[in-house]
Amino acid sequence: MNSLPWLSLIIFTPWIGALVLALVPRTAACRWIGLLFSLSTLAFAVRLLFGFDPNATGGQFVEQHAWIASLNVTYHLSLDGLSLLLVLLTGLVAPASLLASWKQAQSPRLFNALFLVLQGAALGTFLALNFFHWFIFWELSLVPAFFLIKLWGGPGATPAAYQFFIYTMAGSAFMLLAFAAIFVATGTLDFVQLAHLAADGTLNAKLAAAGTFAPKAVFLGVFLGLAVKAPLFPFHTWLPSTYAEAPTGASMFLTGVMSKMGVYGFLRILWPLFPHQLHAAAAPLLCLALGGVVLGAFSAMRQTDLKRMVAYSSVNHVSYCLMAIFAVAYAAGPSGLPANAAVSTFSGALLQMFNHGISAAALFFCIGILETRSGGRRGLNDFGGVRSAAPIFAGLCGLAMFSSLGLPGLNGFVGEFLIFRGVFGLAPCSATIACLGLFATALFLLTFWQRVFHGPRAGATIANFPDVDGSERAVLVPLVILMIVFGVLPQLLVGLFNPLVTSWASQAIVH
Repeated sequence: MNSLPWLSLIIFTPWIGALVLALVPRTAACRWIGLLFSLSTLAFAVRLLFGFDPNATGGQFVEQHAWIASLNVTYHLSLDGLSLLLVLLTGLVAPASLLASWKQAQSPRLFNALFLVLQGAALGTFLALNFFHWFIFWELSLVPAFFLIKLWGGPGATPAAYQFFIYTMAGSAFMLLAFAAIFVATGTLDFVQLAHLAADGTLNAKLAAAGTFAPKAVFLGVFLGLAVKAPLFPFHTWLPSTYAEAPTGASMFLTGVMSKMGVYGFLRILWPLFPHQLHAAAAPLLCLALGGVVLGAFSAMRQTDLKRMVAYSSVNHVSYCLMAIFAVAYAAGPSGLPANAAVSTFSGALLQMFNHGISAAALFFCIGILETRSGGRRGLNDFGGVRSAAPIFAGLCGLAMFSSLGLPGLNGFVGEFLIFRGVFGLAPCSATIACLGLFATALFLLTFWQRVFHGPRAGATIANFPDVDGSERAVLVPLVILMIVFGVLPQLLVGLFNPLVTSWASQAIVH
């Protein structure tokens, strides 16, 4: 199986699809071509699953080739449990997002082509292990996302698209400067080599040669680039308007996949390269993550625009992952930390990344259905009695909502439970404060469920409100099935990364 460049195929097949779309005539086949090439990611990921060994060190299916010798840059791709989890997530969310955009009447060829470019860039971010081309993938994802929001978004799409682009570009500029300093100090941009240098203290010593504040400045630059993308409170201000104004399919991908790129960067880059600086800054960072958990939930509770409500809910749920990472960094010390608590916290963060991607994408699609049926209305008080008008839609949306709420038996529960189980053992005060976010989440989601789906038919539901059709069921039913399967059998995912998080927990020692 290693005879084929599987990882390159995963990244570049969607881009080949975008090229094909640029060459074919403007026909209805554009949608089918886009969907076919988008599904290639899932097909390759499933194929890799059959030969994947989670206990392999250094990742699997490694591709490494000399590229720019003068800069010591190699084309380096690798797959481990973390990467495979996010490749699977992308393979599930991307086709669902394109199916959600099936009825997109305006320029479907361009829409699908841009979406495939975005999908390939996200996959490259999850697989690249050299900063040079990792940063290319990271930045390239901004371009198609910007145009998807601006060209197909709502009335406020243009300012939202520019805000998204400027914020994330500004964060990336700091990260680029930081890695330029790393390259000057070490002569390499390879994440694996840099992790080895960080483990024995060489990286910190080389950076400190330029001044005692240099390691902290470099850490801060990398942190800012990742914090904006995640996003970490208070760097999240671009997110609500971006998610609210983006077309439904783009919103699904932004929350399901792109928000995970920032969390992935914290685990892949910041954790192994800057353990000392992360430990030193863990207390204030933990406070910021708690701000996202609590204020994100309370902000969602105040929204009357359903799409902005789900957007703020995404801030809340992604902040659980960041809280988990910072709690482990906070508790790390010369003697390590409680192994079970660290493993539980890391496992919960990874499960939360995956499960939130599924449930949040489904919720955004449900809001899109309400918006389409009502002629663009999506206010909390614009509906009523949807359950009696569209019972199948109500059932599917209800499962997605209760998954996001964290109902036991659905996938959303497992990640949150493991995070809180671990954080209570590492930073109990933080876990206690974070419970406020759980209560607020339950309140605004149940309020949404009661006002929109129950009671007499009102508002946009009084008129003709048909139930879900075939293409809409093709999006929601698989996502709901996954919520149930991974809620009952979370070990299907945990087995992919358990050795990896055990290794991370054993390395959580700061001298």
